[in-house]
Amino acid sequence: MSTSHDTLGCGHTLEELSLYLDTGDFPDPGHLDSCPECRNGLDSLRRLSTAGSELFSSDLADAGSGSDDWMKNILANLKLELRPGRTIPLRSEDPLDRLTETEGSVLALVRSVTDSTPGAVAGKVRLEGDVTVPGEAITVNLDLAVVFGHPLLGSATALRRDLGEALARHTELNIAAIDITITDVIDAPREES
Repeated sequence: MSTSHDTLGCGHTLEELSLYLDTGDFPDPGHLDSCPECRNGLDSLRRLSTAGSELFSSDLADAGSGSDDWMKNILANLKLELRPGRTIPLRSEDPLDRLTETEGSVLALVRSVTDSTPGAVAGKVRLEGDVTVPGEAITVNLDLAVVFGHPLLGSATALRRDLGEALARHTELNIAAIDITITDVIDAPREES
C-alpha cells in the first residue's frame, strides 16, 4: 500500500523512482535533473540494487553447478520477482485513499503457497494480463519442480485450489486461470545407511 512516508517532499514517490530505474519512464523527466531529493532517492535505490545483486550473485555461486541448474533458474527468477513490479489498485471506501499492492507481493504470495506444498518448489511465476486495470482477467503462470515420488497430478490440482483460495483472500485480482507447468523432477535426498 502507498503511505505518506514513501512520498518525497517534491511530491514524487519512491515507487515512481524505482519504476524509472526499471523502465526509464517518469512523469516529469526534467524534474529528476533539478530535484536533490529525487537524485538522492535514485542514488539510494541504485546502491540498494547493487547490494541486492551482490547478495544474489553470492547465493547463485553457492547454489553449485551441474545438476543444480534448476536452483540457478529459481534464484534468477527470484531476482526478477523481488522488484515491486506493476502497481495493482485496491478498492477503498474513502475516495481520498489510494490503496495499492505490488505485483511483487502477489508473486511472493504465489511462491509462498507453492513452497508450502509438500514435494513442490516454485520456479518462474508470472501474472499475465493487465493487473493495473481492476477486473481485468489475469492468468497465473507457474513453473513447478516436484520431488521424485510425489504424485504430479494430485499435487498440481491441490496447489491450484490452494493458490485460488489465497489469491481470492489476499488480492482483488480477477483470476481467470492458474496454469501450472511441471518443468523439473528433483531427486529426493537419499538416506545413508
